[in-house]
Amino acid sequence: MTSTFTSTSAHPYSPAYRVAGFGFVSGALSVDTEGTAVDGIEPALDAAVARMTERLATIDMTLADVVKTTYFVTDVTTRDAANSHYKTVFAEPRPARSFVEVAALPYGATVEIEAIAYRP
Repeated sequence: MTSTFTSTSAHPYSPAYRVAGFGFVSGALSVDTEGTAVDGIEPALDAAVARMTERLATIDMTLADVVKTTYFVTDVTTRDAANSHYKTVFAEPRPARSFVEVAALPYGATVEIEAIAYRP
């Protein structure tokens, strides 16, 4: 089992965790490297993927290892933009994905992506 992050009182979980070939990435928000929410759907999607990529790297995994994602968004009408973006981020066969609208996300983010990855 691998987790290179430590929990804090504000975030009492592992942002990424690896066990038995699987990698589990907690929700990566559409924030910049300083934790500020990114405006605009394309930049927000890019930011969430960048944060997810950083978390995957801490458990020695990459986007190529991702087999399932869940997108949480504050506006379901961003689905078409997210679909187009997905095609640029993931090669075929693309990971399975769920797309869920939520009332709000932490820090004013508009997108949060969690992922499951696998590398035997």
